[in-house]
Amino acid sequence: MNATPATADVRQHILDVAHPLLLRKGFTAVGLAEILSAAQVPKGSFYHYFGSKEAFGEAVLEAYFADYLGRMDELLAQPGTAAQRVSAYFHDWLDSQTGDEAQSRCLVVKLGAEVCDLSESMRAALARGTRGITDRLARCIEAGRADGSLTAPRDAAQAGAELYQNWLGASLLAKITRDRTPLDTAMASTRQLLGLVATA
Repeated sequence: MNATPATADVRQHILDVAHPLLLRKGFTAVGLAEILSAAQVPKGSFYHYFGSKEAFGEAVLEAYFADYLGRMDELLAQPGTAAQRVSAYFHDWLDSQTGDEAQSRCLVVKLGAEVCDLSESMRAALARGTRGITDRLARCIEAGRADGSLTAPRDAAQAGAELYQNWLGASLLAKITRDRTPLDTAMASTRQLLGLVATA
């Protein structure tokens, strides 16, 4: 039996329900009434957990990154070489952006440009989250240089940032063109930058 807002964490329930709405429509286009209706909670419950829509947006982003970085940590902690682990991460990204499930889409791609101009706190949440991603990539690249499985540039932090920028841009272009080619190109450039062999 599924938990209802009366028995589950109401704050998390609101965030979970809002996530697909924001992925489909963006932050500005989703009104408070729509969120409340979808979550089936009264207005007072919303303001009990979120002081404003801006605070709610920041919480949505923080929850998104907590889940994303948790998944990333799982992928980068798998057995095998660093090359195999980082390859698994980028294959997971490719699969998530080309799948049919709206839940798999990247919230950074959807909301990044929109909310950075609307809210400093939401911009800061995006900055913290994306820094968490690039830091993890840098550590994996350093591990790959240490175990000999990657022939990556010496500056692992710069390489991690470059890879994330490439994939973020490719995800946006794939959304615009409705074509996975930009993501396939990002995978090819990733292999070249890191010295990944085709079977990694």
